[in-house]
Amino acid sequence: MKRTLAAILCLVMIVAVAAAMPINASAANTVYLTLAHNMAEDHAINVALTAWAEAVDEATDGAIVIDVMPGGTLGSEADCVSQIQAGQLEMTKVSAGTLSNFNSAWNCVSVPYVFNDKDHLYNVMNGEIGQDLYNLTADDGFIGLAWLESGTRCFYTAKTPVRTPADLKGLKIRTMDSQMAIDMMNAFGGSATVMGYGDIYTGMQQGVIDGAENNITAMRDHADVTSYYCYDEHTMIPDVIIISTDIWNELTEEQQQIMRDTAADMVANYRELWAQFEEDVKAQVEGKVEYVTDVDKAAFQEAVQGIYENLATSDPDTYAFVERIQAAG
Repeated sequence: MKRTLAAILCLVMIVAVAAAMPINASAANTVYLTLAHNMAEDHAINVALTAWAEAVDEATDGAIVIDVMPGGTLGSEADCVSQIQAGQLEMTKVSAGTLSNFNSAWNCVSVPYVFNDKDHLYNVMNGEIGQDLYNLTADDGFIGLAWLESGTRCFYTAKTPVRTPADLKGLKIRTMDSQMAIDMMNAFGGSATVMGYGDIYTGMQQGVIDGAENNITAMRDHADVTSYYCYDEHTMIPDVIIISTDIWNELTEEQQQIMRDTAADMVANYRELWAQFEEDVKAQVEGKVEYVTDVDKAAFQEAVQGIYENLATSDPDTYAFVERIQAAG
């Protein structure tokens, strides 16, 4: 009897101790998430995402483990979104321009000159408008969780400086696979040529295209075939981190809040990281590219007014977001 009582007391003590212990990363309760993106390992985005994964691991005591896979290992942005929808991937980083292919209202952040400056961008994406945008694709199998700055997009060319829209006439300019980007090029008078980022170097080298448009960090890859980088600053399209809706709903409320809080810290820290990344790229390509700053930005802004007018009638949902963004400026 004494042995039986002792055994029962011992079992009670073990259960009590186990109940008092914090949840840790045992194999049974650890959530493993893969986050794929197409940037290089030394890109600021990968640096930020890797640090975020470490912060999530620490904040959850190892209960959520995020495996960041850079370099396009799992395919293009569109490929990764498709994998999320098929239940084969949990998270990815995509341009907001890509998200417009799933819900056109995401076009609002790709409208030329919709943001006045970077402070305006941050206020919009960190506020209620950003949260509303995140939820637009819930029925498509994923939602937005956080965003990262992706610089200011400008034109860069192999032979011809661009100071006014008239300078783009007859030029074949690579654009993203986005109707808004194509409409913008048409409004400026250039010839939109959709191709993958990885094809730009050869395209410019062989004369298939005359230029492209992107933020200054693209010079890491294209400085050798670029003569002019022209600061027309037509768009500030953010990157967005998306997560499977099913996976998100499986997390506890506490885990979801940790994911949100650590992501918000990442966004705040990333602003300085991105600025330094841009300066580092400029230093790397110094002497290779001429920076054209005497751009007639007002002429470019005037040239795209038809895009706003068209949205107001053809896509009122997107235009409603545009109006909200402008009001927030």
